Amino acid sequence: MIHDARMPQSNMSFLVSRPALPVAAELAVALAVLITKWNLRIRTRKPLRYLSQEQLDDIGRNRAEAQHQATLPFWRP
Repeated sequence: MIHDARMPQSNMSFLVSRPALPVAAELAVALAVLITKWNLRIRTRKPLRYLSQEQLDDIGRNRAEAQHQATLPFWRP
């Protein structure tokens, strides 16, 4: 692989030297991250009710913990 002498050695220096995003873009990214977290919680909490005891043992949870997690609303961590 050929390295360009003008390229910085670290990708971090490139990220630091970039201008900040506009406020609207930062809000859009924050909203997208929040919706993604909520979606992940919905998709992972609901199936906990239907796991067998062996599956719960594999993930280190007991039935009471699984039921509690399954009943939490998606917006609660």
